[in-house]
Amino acid sequence: MNFERHLNKKLFLTIQEASQNLGVQSFVIGGFVRDLLLKRLNKDIDIVTDGDGPALANEVAQLLGVKKVAVFANFGTAQFFYKGIDVEFVSARKESYRLNSRNPIVSKGSLEEDQMRRDFTVNALALSLQATNFGDLIDPFQGLEDLQNKVLRTPLDPDITFSDDPLRMMRAVRFASQLGFTIDGESYEAIRRNAKRLEIITVERIMTEFNKILVSKKPSIGLNLLFQTHLLHEFFPEMVKLHGVEKRNGLAHKDNFYHTLEVVDRLRTKTDQLWLIWSAVLHDIAKPPTKRFEEGIGWTFHGHEDLGAKWVPKIFQRLKLPQDAQMKFVQKMVALHLRPIALTKDNISDSAVRRLLFEAGDDIDALMLLCEADITSKNEAKVQRYLKNYQLVKQKLIDIEEKDRIRNFQPPVSGELIMETFRIGPCKEVGEIKNAIKDAILDGAISNNYQEAFDFMLKLGSELKLTPVI
Repeated sequence: MNFERHLNKKLFLTIQEASQNLGVQSFVIGGFVRDLLLKRLNKDIDIVTDGDGPALANEVAQLLGVKKVAVFANFGTAQFFYKGIDVEFVSARKESYRLNSRNPIVSKGSLEEDQMRRDFTVNALALSLQATNFGDLIDPFQGLEDLQNKVLRTPLDPDITFSDDPLRMMRAVRFASQLGFTIDGESYEAIRRNAKRLEIITVERIMTEFNKILVSKKPSIGLNLLFQTHLLHEFFPEMVKLHGVEKRNGLAHKDNFYHTLEVVDRLRTKTDQLWLIWSAVLHDIAKPPTKRFEEGIGWTFHGHEDLGAKWVPKIFQRLKLPQDAQMKFVQKMVALHLRPIALTKDNISDSAVRRLLFEAGDDIDALMLLCEADITSKNEAKVQRYLKNYQLVKQKLIDIEEKDRIRNFQPPVSGELIMETFRIGPCKEVGEIKNAIKDAILDGAISNNYQEAFDFMLKLGSELKLTPVI
């Protein structure tokens, strides 16, 4: 491998110098080498040495003038940052595993033994940093050939590789989704055989890989692989239940699993916001329990948006996903995802648009992206009709927001002013007046300004037999 034009040549030559000073050999290994060959940016460099990893890290840092080296004595590794690059040093090692843990028993090993313990051949590639063969590719498992053929294959027996560390099965799917690679036949079947071994992996680790799949260029590749290999069944049964089609009286509904994958892909072309993509994953999650067949109508899923929104906190809690703003955002998206599409089917009233603006607030733009992605059908004419109407809805949202300033609005008359005006304390009448003012503004009965809201408050007070003190 020619490093002459590589931006990190100085770093690699310094590692070579430090290795000579310590009388050891060192190599670049893993994902950085893979991505270098694929011409992909990678700012994480792993260095393996036949000597002491932390000692080599300290020697390199001294030569480069790096002040801070983080040493992880329990793992025999060390790490520092250099010009925006994360450089990690580790001693070559071999590993053995216990049945109930993915944490290996580690002992000193050779470079080939270190390559042998890697998850896939394309991640076992190494480059020499020795002066005698600087930049030479060391490839004992035909990883370069697999890289050229875009195939993911394990260096060892895949059953051993995946049983030892079941997280590697999630990584296989993630790399397939990120890189557009296929998983070779033996490895694929081994994942299916070992899917239940995922139970020894913490859900946090699983979600790290799952989230990387969701923001990959085409998430459906990974999501479908998770389903076909039964990995998805181990941690996300609600999504699995979306799969399948039922037919009655010649009428069938769409397969909501593959519809969800299509929506996720369509949305991913417009955004890389993880939690918005999660909204696409969960937008129809409650369709299975709400499915009904109604004579003369066909299949319905009434209330799936409300039930789905109720499920979001439970799903996030079980999957150890954030329980604060991110969860509430996804919950709002799931609850509201039918509203914009419903507007495309009817005459668009200003009142309906105001209410949508009010409930979505600053998340209206995200909601519109989700809902546009949700317009799918095998009937292309139907899709184009919906999309055309959808543009009308988007323009209506812009027009009404400019005119009425509804997004995130607070009624011009506060509860405190109501109590002060009528000299009353907190009571149900205060809430009734506030809600009536809000509804009047949203319905367009009065404008969103103080004077009209105040006058309307006086009218409501009179109807409730309240006497103003002005």
